[in-house]
Amino acid sequence: MALTGNAFLAMWHDIDPAAQNNYMEWHTREHMPERLSIPGFLIGKRLINHSFDRYCYGTIYTGENVEIFRSPAYLERLNNPTHWSLGVQPAFRNFLRVACERIASAGLGNGGALATVRLSYVDGGNEATLRAGAQALAEALLKITGVCSAHVGVARTEVSDVKTKETELRPEMNESAFDAVVIAEGSGLPELEAVVSQIEAAITASDCGVGAPKTLVYNLAYQLTAEDMRQG
Repeated sequence: MALTGNAFLAMWHDIDPAAQNNYMEWHTREHMPERLSIPGFLIGKRLINHSFDRYCYGTIYTGENVEIFRSPAYLERLNNPTHWSLGVQPAFRNFLRVACERIASAGLGNGGALATVRLSYVDGGNEATLRAGAQALAEALLKITGVCSAHVGVARTEVSDVKTKETELRPEMNESAFDAVVIAEGSGLPELEAVVSQIEAAITASDCGVGAPKTLVYNLAYQLTAEDMRQG
């Protein structure tokens, strides 16, 4: 299982082109280590696909539980950004962020690429139907060629919508909310891109009551864990 913990925090965004190098250095050398030193944070993954017109960057953090993403320790960091963060955060564009409770997983290991699928409830679907069908969906996704692990999360916007100093630094995002996130990890970017239609078809065919998929496939650019921080 590549995503440890019972929750994940997913983000999608762009960066002003003039700030991209600074963003990469900041994210690797300061920001991810800072986040992974917060109690309850377990894994951080930075995602990149420069071929997109929107949402070229993504980040996924896993946590022991969803409350980690509004814990006092995390909010203290969000409300007291470092000097470097104050310089980088205004370069973010099209920022989208949601905390999810992970309700199903299948598979083992880490893939070299990830597909993120944002989903909304359809045809009377709700959290109960999503929970009832989530494990079967994760197992169906694992059977797709090139997929090594799959995860289903239900959005907890009441956790991630908390306003902080960092949210004030970033331009407002203008996109409707969504209800669930599916993550599929795979052997590589072209391999996952080749099966996007199969991933979306498995979601549509499931009994989860979710649809309207918005799928993005990324390279895994960097990964850091809490264990790395302890050993460092």
